[in-house]
Amino acid sequence: MKEKSENLKFKFEAGKYPTAPGVYLMQDAAGQVLYVGKAKNLRNRLRTYFSGRGDGRIHIRFLLEKVAAVETIVTDTEKEALLLENTLIKKHRPRYNIDLRDDKTYVMVRLDPREEFPALKVVRRAKEDGARYFGPYASAGAIRQTLKELYRIFPLRHHPIATCRSRGRPCLYYQIGQCSGPCHGLISREEYAELVGGVVALLEGREEEVESLLQKRMQEAAAAMRYEEAARLRDQIAALEKSVERQKVADAVGIDQDVFGLHREGGEVEIAILFVRHGKLIDKRTFPLEWRLDEDSLFTNFLQQFYGRDVVFPDELLLPLAIEDADTISSWLSDRRGKKVLILVPQRGDKKRLVDLANRNAAEAFRQRGSREAARQALLTEFVGAFHLSRQPRRIECYDISNIQGAQAVGSMAVLVDGEPAKREYRHYRIKTVIGSDDFASLAEVLRRRLERGKVEENLPDMILIDGGKGQLSSAHAVLQEAALDTRIDLVSIAKSRVKANVRGKVVEKSEERFFLPGRKNPVLLRQGSPALFLLERLRDEAHRFAITYHRKLRSKSTLQSSLEEIPGVGPGRRKQLLKHFGSLKKVKEASLKELQSIPGLSQSLAETIYNYFHEKK
Repeated sequence: MKEKSENLKFKFEAGKYPTAPGVYLMQDAAGQVLYVGKAKNLRNRLRTYFSGRGDGRIHIRFLLEKVAAVETIVTDTEKEALLLENTLIKKHRPRYNIDLRDDKTYVMVRLDPREEFPALKVVRRAKEDGARYFGPYASAGAIRQTLKELYRIFPLRHHPIATCRSRGRPCLYYQIGQCSGPCHGLISREEYAELVGGVVALLEGREEEVESLLQKRMQEAAAAMRYEEAARLRDQIAALEKSVERQKVADAVGIDQDVFGLHREGGEVEIAILFVRHGKLIDKRTFPLEWRLDEDSLFTNFLQQFYGRDVVFPDELLLPLAIEDADTISSWLSDRRGKKVLILVPQRGDKKRLVDLANRNAAEAFRQRGSREAARQALLTEFVGAFHLSRQPRRIECYDISNIQGAQAVGSMAVLVDGEPAKREYRHYRIKTVIGSDDFASLAEVLRRRLERGKVEENLPDMILIDGGKGQLSSAHAVLQEAALDTRIDLVSIAKSRVKANVRGKVVEKSEERFFLPGRKNPVLLRQGSPALFLLERLRDEAHRFAITYHRKLRSKSTLQSSLEEIPGVGPGRRKQLLKHFGSLKKVKEASLKELQSIPGLSQSLAETIYNYFHEKK
């Protein structure tokens, strides 16, 4: 049901709303969803907002002043309401709900024990596929370094088994002792399974168990005078002792826990999560949030968004405070995991000390963020003075064009928000209206498309940084004038350093980066090595990298398609089959006639056609 007031101020009539569980959506006069919430009794929950005494929270008063309509959706159970609320928040992204802007994706280690010779793989999503997942880890670099050490101790395979078996001899990893060579029958399945067991034990934090096992096997090998094997085991023990970081044992029981900490100050909130796996602290993550909800709703919304993704689910969630929907959240997480997930609010003991540690991490992250924000604000203020900007540039966008002789021309947009990269805001543009290599016209097209959309979405930049000199600046300025935004958006161009020889023509000298402004003849120079210069150079380089990457992707795709599309009888399905079978276009080109004829479903005549096409062109 949906109730809407004719007046600006919404009039709440409790009798019109159901007493069943469900979801409510508060909307403004334009129909924009401002807030999505759930309740086990919709009427009672809404009454707390619109009663005479009010909700009591300052930010809720601002919300209620904008509410022109309230829509409710009834569900059968509280869990259904929870799931629906999560879906609607993702769909509408309401202003007064938590916006979990998590650009950082976690990495996990995947191992499928059902494979003939299981291998380790670094992934960013945990799927319900029967494999085992370890993590999460915030740093991909750190976990890859850990895996490098693991391979020295337990040499599992690195590459797909089929790829390795197609080779005439074991790969380089076998030569350096970081692969046991299962692809060429150099280790039995039983011996390989022992290696897998050791890897699992290490990833679960059972180093002492692994070390004891290796010590026993070394002694047995030495007693049987298998000295080479004993020496190898000795080296594995030494590598284990060197690589394993002795972490603080958090819980002797050795279960998986996500421990939450909270710090609030000045209307802002910092949430910290400590990831405890098998009783050991392996990583942490912090989230800065705008505080628009009470603590109960804050945590409920946060848990919905955080665990609504493909992540590893723990045995327990340890929270710093009790939440009303703990049972519903626990049931939802248990369903997703396929195993019970408990939500606890410890009052004493080791678990309470872990929550206190998480709280301290949240407070420290808030303090550090405040220092970083102060430094970024100083940089943005410096831009105002250096470039004579009309306002502080909270949102800065940088554009770049990439093409090769006009082919596959693309544009890119990299974005800074409050001095920090906002990678979710980056955009690619395929040039549609420009023929040939015309960077000025291509830049103008990209800017027109961006500004037209920005006007509709009311999401315009404060400052645009153009990669180029006066020509690109003039082209961009003309577009801003055409859109009547030249007084709303500040414009700056950054020209690459000029490289020149000295008087004698021997020593190469590099001039400073130059910045040009509309209507100003001489460039602006920022102090060499200054944070302000570094920030803008990094933004320019990001836009360039983003454009080049997209251009290469399109060029590769075009080359790939054009080569195979020219072969009579090879359609989209057959192209996909060939690439899947051989792995790349290069290998398709190099394939022998016999290899092509062995592909299931490929006729002898078509195999000959493909072979002749590539070999006659040489």
